[in-house]
Amino acid sequence: MVRRIAFAVPGDLTTPTGGYAYDRRMIAELRQLGWSIDFVDLGEDFPWPDSEARMAAEVRLSAIPADLAIVIDGLAFGVLPELALKLRLHNPLVALVHHPLALESGLSATQIAKLQESERAALAAAARVVVTSKATARCIASDYAVASERIFVVTPGVDLAPVTRRNGGGSIVQLLSIGAVVPRKGFDVLVTALATLIDLPWQLSIVGDRSRDVQTAADLDKDIARFGLSNRVTLLGAVSPACLAVQFANADLFVLASRFEGYGMAYAEAIAHGLPVVGTTAGAIVDTVPAGAGVLVRPNDHVALASALRRLIEEPGERRQLADCARKAATRLPSWQDSARKFASVLESVT
Repeated sequence: MVRRIAFAVPGDLTTPTGGYAYDRRMIAELRQLGWSIDFVDLGEDFPWPDSEARMAAEVRLSAIPADLAIVIDGLAFGVLPELALKLRLHNPLVALVHHPLALESGLSATQIAKLQESERAALAAAARVVVTSKATARCIASDYAVASERIFVVTPGVDLAPVTRRNGGGSIVQLLSIGAVVPRKGFDVLVTALATLIDLPWQLSIVGDRSRDVQTAADLDKDIARFGLSNRVTLLGAVSPACLAVQFANADLFVLASRFEGYGMAYAEAIAHGLPVVGTTAGAIVDTVPAGAGVLVRPNDHVALASALRRLIEEPGERRQLADCARKAATRLPSWQDSARKFASVLESVT
């Protein structure tokens, strides 16, 4: 039996974010498992498509053969409720929710309400809802009225990295932060915290797409200049996988001050590289970062973040302990092959 689905994603599949990375890898691994996948590009401008973008997405999705299951990335699915109601009449729909759209940072109250209403209506049309963490599953069930039997958790996988000998102290501590430069990633909080630690020996590298939110990227540049950190913070933008691997290998400590994460792939990748982690308790991060592998503080709390960073920069022994725990925890994280098999079982239930 040929196992075939359509997989619809808004825009460029190579976009350097965790959500797109999940989609790319899942498509690749499903194909390795023998699935035939019709990739559908829904176009740009999501989750705020204009009428022309909506029409283009409808044309592309309506062209999919009847009875073929369609996986639709939540960045688009959540704002296409009317189309979802039409499609479900002849195609089983699988919504892939990385995190609810209304939980993005920087939205107005009106935008939040609009996205909540739209995504709740769209999810009602889905035969299955795949989420990337237990925390997101709980949110979808409680806040979006999705029955628990329709929700399936398929966490991202990891590729274990070679063991790297970390800095033993006595030199500059290399900090690494990874994420698209958008309000939700909390780079403003991180820079504010680091501005209070100028007496300590550290350097920070920030890896992440700077084109997603031009204003946030500009504000980050201004903050770095205002605090006099230009010679201590390196903004690398989006980088190749090979360059990212080098950054992981050279880092002593991973830090990301997220305001919300539906899973937190960057945290998991840091753990897979045996890096101690400093993060926040927002969203699914408390489930993603195992106890003993990192230090988590409240989101939006630069004082608590600075305190955690000071302790770990000053104490190489504690960094080594956290790194050891991270390396052990990494062996318990699912591989991408494991995750793809779980995703495939969801697809089999609707095909």
